[in-house]
Amino acid sequence: MSVSPAWEVQEHAGATSWFQVRLAFEDGARVDALAVVAEGRVSIEDVKAWPALSLADLTVLADWIEEPLCRACGMESYADEEPEAADEGDDPGGSRRARPAWPRGIEGRWLVAQEYRAAQEEGLDPVLAVMCATGHSRRRSLRLIAQARDAGFLTPRHARR
Repeated sequence: MSVSPAWEVQEHAGATSWFQVRLAFEDGARVDALAVVAEGRVSIEDVKAWPALSLADLTVLADWIEEPLCRACGMESYADEEPEAADEGDDPGGSRRARPAWPRGIEGRWLVAQEYRAAQEEGLDPVLAVMCATGHSRRRSLRLIAQARDAGFLTPRHARR
């Protein structure tokens, strides 16, 4: 695997950096990704793979590149931390993906609703905003949004007939 800086943009309070990441496998398969580091968070902006990645492979891409990417940009890796207790229905395989701390219960549902509404007001994808804020998968984020709706923090998605 190789990680190399692509470019950096200096801002008032800090910098945003882009890194090119390449994974090459013995069978000739390869994955090229463009990772963004801003405000201490790492995001994947673009992924190209040959042959195409399955959804399962795409979900573990972060695990494959996390440690080398964190080293390249001088951040701590989450690989040595204890995994968060699994929620019911949440990745029974015991994956150790890094997740930011997110409160559980009513406070977590209220924060999910805040993220969701803020994204809507800015014209952004609210589900993606919740995914980024919580560090959870799309499926788990949709479950959290449904729980926020059930708690009354968000309006019902649609009226039933």
